[in-house]
Amino acid sequence: MNYLLNLYETYEANLDVVGKVEVKPNGQEFTLLPVSHTTQQAQIEVLVTEDGEFHSASVIGKSDANTLIPCTEDSASRSGSLIAPYPLHDKLSYVAGDYVDFGGEIKNEEPFTYYIKQLEEWANSPYAIDKVKSIYRYLNKCQLIHDLVHRDKILWVDANQRLIDKWDKHAQALYGEKPQIFSVVNGGQASAFVRFDVYSPTKISPKVWKDPEVYHSFIRFYSNRLGATDLCYVTGKQLPRTDKHANKIRNAADKAKLISANDNTGFTFRGRFSDSQEAASISYEVSQKAHNALKWLIHRQGKIIDQRVFLVWGNQELDLPDPTEDYFSIHSLAVESQERVTFTNEEFAREVARAMDGYRNNLSLEAKDKVNILVLDSATTGRMAVLYYRNMDKELYLNRIENWHTTCVWLHRYRKNEQGDFVQFCGAPATRDIAFAAYGPRASDKVVKGLMERMLPCIIDNRKIPLDIVSSAYHRASNPVSMERWEWEKTLSITCALINRQEGLGVPLDVDNNHRDYLFGRLLALADVLERRALGDETRTTNAIRYMNAFSRHPQRTWMTIQASLQPYQARLGTKATYLSKIIDEVGSRIPADQFNNKPLSGLYLLGFYSQRHELYHKQDKEPENV
Repeated sequence: MNYLLNLYETYEANLDVVGKVEVKPNGQEFTLLPVSHTTQQAQIEVLVTEDGEFHSASVIGKSDANTLIPCTEDSASRSGSLIAPYPLHDKLSYVAGDYVDFGGEIKNEEPFTYYIKQLEEWANSPYAIDKVKSIYRYLNKCQLIHDLVHRDKILWVDANQRLIDKWDKHAQALYGEKPQIFSVVNGGQASAFVRFDVYSPTKISPKVWKDPEVYHSFIRFYSNRLGATDLCYVTGKQLPRTDKHANKIRNAADKAKLISANDNTGFTFRGRFSDSQEAASISYEVSQKAHNALKWLIHRQGKIIDQRVFLVWGNQELDLPDPTEDYFSIHSLAVESQERVTFTNEEFAREVARAMDGYRNNLSLEAKDKVNILVLDSATTGRMAVLYYRNMDKELYLNRIENWHTTCVWLHRYRKNEQGDFVQFCGAPATRDIAFAAYGPRASDKVVKGLMERMLPCIIDNRKIPLDIVSSAYHRASNPVSMERWEWEKTLSITCALINRQEGLGVPLDVDNNHRDYLFGRLLALADVLERRALGDETRTTNAIRYMNAFSRHPQRTWMTIQASLQPYQARLGTKATYLSKIIDEVGSRIPADQFNNKPLSGLYLLGFYSQRHELYHKQDKEPENV
């Protein structure tokens, strides 16, 4: 219940944006829904006059179809043959009193009678406003389809005055060009969803589905029709309860529910309870606000991988650093190679601390702000589960993020800036990139989302990175010939970050590190750079890179092969090879004779390889012979 309480509190803290439409970068609209409201995709818009007469109608394009509508408990979860009308906007079979007259098929009872009765109760209640009354007066005349067919030609009928189910050659022969309505509805015309607005020649007011007065009118009306009160397990208060909870959590087509107890055959409760309310009682208000807040947060800042939701938010301060993102996304710490190549551990730690201070400065005076980390997924179409949930102090959360980005840190060159140019940045890689480094760029979304979930405790709870992830990335980074150059460089830097999390080293070369594996990595980098400089403009792979996989498994034997292959390139460079040759001799001499063997190398050799190569490429002041 803890996550529901925090979602409920988040809704209460953001009442000022309820009903306000926000737009994603891709143009998709979303909003924090008012209580007792949901969204639907409408295909027809009907304008009525203030006197309750038909004014005009139009077909709605898909870009403007999203419509905020009032809903009841039953209509929000209706399915199959259940008759449960929405209170105002609904499908044609519900809102048209002349639906049967134009060939509409009704299985049992006519939905319109239920719809108009419910709308009448709202329109005649003390909470109704003029717009609702105008729409009711028009629809009560039972002539909607007649007006849509004969007045504005929105709907189309055949020779027998029956709605055309689909546009075929017979319809084309009768009318010619295909009407617009058939391009926006998925089924026949009868499946069209209709929304209503009120036309006034003198007043300028919001559309009905965007009007806060309409929202509040229905909320006040419906709140007086809720069922008996019970103890709400979330708030601890006596409130009207509900056993019907929202779906459409991830998207408009999502049928999975977080809370559901519709199986009365005895399997749901396993004999422990006689009904679902004994298991957990949740009030209608809390259910509505918590689910609406969750939907809004997912649209606003959630990350969805193969229908698995990764969401981080604060009860008071919504925007927080995402633990699954890299440091570039959090702080955009791009480094120009001509100015500042890398940081020492202490310098980078200060940079990260300054970045986190921006979030710490927003802490409330009571210091009670909490951070929520939530992972959701569904195994079936009807059930959704909370796979991971943590609620923690904001200060502690920021400390954990800071620790992650200062320990799982390396220098990366695979991100682009706003101009589309590759830039360098220090810090931890994104968990999605870790998945591709460990399992390849063609890893399925199922594999990626699984790894991202496994990495969360490493970031949030400061646990060790699972060994199988590090091992898989290590083996891929040690096999550069199996991938393109850019992919290998990305895999290498990410793998170095994972290994550095365990080893606690930095990108700058540690000349005092005498660990056997680190020194072998330095030798490999020296051989690679020497041959690369001898090759000049040639782009072929060096022997050091070609033998890298074998070198990681049999370093002593493979080094003999690599060193022998270096002789022609040392001869080609002449005196320019002297500096690198001296370093090779110096590094090799530091490996004790009893350790110069074929024992497989650990991931530490990759750190030595990367740091030595980085040193040679960017510290030319150490190379007096200008090689």
